[in-house]
Amino acid sequence: MDAVIMAGGLGERLRPLTKIIPKPLLPIGERSVLEITLLALRRSGVRRIFVALNYQSELFKAFLGDGSRWNLSIECSVEDTPLGTAGPLRLFAPKLRRSFIVLNGDILTNLDFRELLRFHRRRKAMLTVATKRITLPLRYGVIDATEGWIRQVQEKPNLSAEVVAGIYACHPAVLEFIPPNRYFTMIELIQRLLAEGLPVAQFPIQDYWLDIGQLEDYKQAQQLYAQGVFDRVLKSDGT
Repeated sequence: MDAVIMAGGLGERLRPLTKIIPKPLLPIGERSVLEITLLALRRSGVRRIFVALNYQSELFKAFLGDGSRWNLSIECSVEDTPLGTAGPLRLFAPKLRRSFIVLNGDILTNLDFRELLRFHRRRKAMLTVATKRITLPLRYGVIDATEGWIRQVQEKPNLSAEVVAGIYACHPAVLEFIPPNRYFTMIELIQRLLAEGLPVAQFPIQDYWLDIGQLEDYKQAQQLYAQGVFDRVLKSDGT
């Protein structure tokens, strides 16, 4: 079982924390974000991992090595210029011969990736997009009006929606829809597949999930680590 981790971002929203240390290498408790991700993947049966790098690539390579200390095979590729969240997949195309997992390097989750891949294969999808339902409070009161007459008003209601979780299961054929050597995002890939009439499935995440892109999210991850949210991943041998 193969996975690709996208770890080439600059982490600008977490500055100054990421001025020297890239976001996936920031500590969560006694481990880095990336190591928790590696352990979660290993626990799910992943044995070969490709990591797409750009910013501070030498730090990543020094940390990861060949992956043997986690009983994994890890191979890194460095982008000369940023290629987005989908573009780097083309760099690994010759080695991705079966359905595989893709995830962003700043995601923390205790999702069982085997379940995602099984779902993807059962649905016979070209691409399966993991989603997470989030609820956000609006800053303003909201009205419902018809022809200039207010029918209802709500004081700062919550907005609930399924968001793209930065985790995907891909059939190798999706790589043909990614243009080589240019910036290309997963959203663009989804749009292209839909325009071609190809099947794109949704996999709602029921497990814990957090994107640590903001400082408040990073602080929350530290608290949850202390509460034992990641124990299932960290205490599982996975070998």
